[in-house]
Amino acid sequence: MKLSSRSEYGLRAMVELAQSYGSGPLALADIARAQGLSEGYLEQIIAPLRRAGLVLATRGVKGGYTLAASPKSITAGQIMRALEGPLDLIECASEYGSESSCKRELACGSRRLWLKLRDSIVDVLDSTTLADLCTGDSTPGDKKEKPRHVGVLAGQ
Repeated sequence: MKLSSRSEYGLRAMVELAQSYGSGPLALADIARAQGLSEGYLEQIIAPLRRAGLVLATRGVKGGYTLAASPKSITAGQIMRALEGPLDLIECASEYGSESSCKRELACGSRRLWLKLRDSIVDVLDSTTLADLCTGDSTPGDKKEKPRHVGVLAGQ
């Protein structure tokens, strides 16, 4: 599973805005330069964040972008949903319980895994704020280092 660059770059841009929260608007060019991103692509990413009410734009010479709320109140989940839509891994494990076209949904043993995985991802994203990301605490409430599962299958 791989998220799009929109999510990755959008989150980086939002962290940049969070780090300057309360200091006035940041020009898109400054955000792009600080994060090593294309300004043109960043323009496309910032638009859905504005529509979602997460970012405010100020016009004029000293204009730019600011967070619409405190970094403590904006979650990674809100950002991801604004950029990607519902956090669905597969159709039958929709975040918002939409109708599935799968005829095996009720009898499917693997669906429980997809739901559990989706819920875990949603829990992490919805409990991680921009303030957490600015301080380097991307997993609030879980301060222990968790082992990474690399090469679980033989030959990897």
